[in-house]
Amino acid sequence: MKNYVQDGKTISFTPTAAVASGEAVLLATLLVVAIGAIAADTEGTGVTEGVFELPKKSTDVVALGVDLYWDDTEKELTTTATDNTKVGKAWLAAGNGAETVWVKINA
Repeated sequence: MKNYVQDGKTISFTPTAAVASGEAVLLATLLVVAIGAIAADTEGTGVTEGVFELPKKSTDVVALGVDLYWDDTEKELTTTATDNTKVGKAWLAAGNGAETVWVKINA
């Protein structure tokens, strides 16, 4: 089919600040995870789907399957919807004190 562009599992973007490999970045309402380190103002690639272990608000209790939101100020996942962007589903439960959670991004 001649209108096919790509499978949509990755996206190119140019961050204004340096991004580490594996770091999550919010592009409008799309959460991507950097495939490799990306220098500021240099084009790089992020993954747009899959399950990743990402930082979460340590005091949140996350149940399996709940919606997760990205706090772009703190650069972490949270269960709090207010002032945050929905970015996926919890793929594993994580209790109070846990600093990371598995998340299926953009689900």
